[in-house]
Amino acid sequence: MKPIDYGLSFVIGKAEWNEVRFWVESRTRIINESTGKHEDYLQCGSCKSEDTFAPKDLFMKDNYDFIPIFGPEHGVIFRRKANLNPNYKDCMLVDEMWEGQNYHLVEPLCSEVEDVFEATKSMRPIIAQTEIWNSDTKMRAIIEYPVKTLNTRKSTNIAQIDTGPIVFPDLSEHFELNVQRLWLAFVAFNAPDFADFIIEAPTRIEGADIYHYSKIVSLEATNRLFVL
Repeated sequence: MKPIDYGLSFVIGKAEWNEVRFWVESRTRIINESTGKHEDYLQCGSCKSEDTFAPKDLFMKDNYDFIPIFGPEHGVIFRRKANLNPNYKDCMLVDEMWEGQNYHLVEPLCSEVEDVFEATKSMRPIIAQTEIWNSDTKMRAIIEYPVKTLNTRKSTNIAQIDTGPIVFPDLSEHFELNVQRLWLAFVAFNAPDFADFIIEAPTRIEGADIYHYSKIVSLEATNRLFVL
C-alpha cells in the first residue's frame, strides 16, 4: 500500500447544501485473506457539533466531538458527548453522508525510513504503517497514519511512536459489514514486531459512564516507517 500525503489529502462532500471538506488523518485497509478483497476506510479530522450556517450561536450547547470515517460503501460517524450516549457510533451508507464524496488523495514520493533519527532531526514528515492480522478469521489490516508524536533516545537506539486517533479494526470476530468492526484508537510501538492500541470504549469514572480511551490491546504486528 503506497502511503498518501496527509498534509494534502481531503474528502469533500457533494451536497450543494454543504460541500464540507474534511482533512484525512488516517487510512485503514481491511483485507479478507479468504477472498483476496480489500476495503479502504479514511478517518478524517475531528470537529465539534455545530449549527451549520446559522446567523449566530454556532456551537451546540449539548456539544460533542464529531469524527467521520468514509469507506467504499458504508461509513461511520462517531459522536462523543460528555456522558455515555446511545448514538456514539452511527454506521450508514456513504451516499447518505453529504450525498457522497469526492476524494483528493495525494501519493507523494517517499521511501522507507532507514535512519529514523536522521529523519527526525531533519524535520521530515514520517508516515507509519502498522499491519495486524488474525489467523482464525483470516482477516488482515494495514493501518496508515502520519507520525504526530515521536520519542527518540539515541543512546539506546530506540524510537517510539505514539499517534492518534487512528481507525482500529477488530479482526477477532466475523461481522456482516467491515464498518461494524471499526473503533477509534491511539497506537504506540517501539519495535518492528508489535503494536499497542488504546481504544475508545465505554468507561466508568466516579459513578459516570463515558467514552474514553481506556481499552488496551497489544498485538503482534509489522510496523513500517516512510519519510516524505
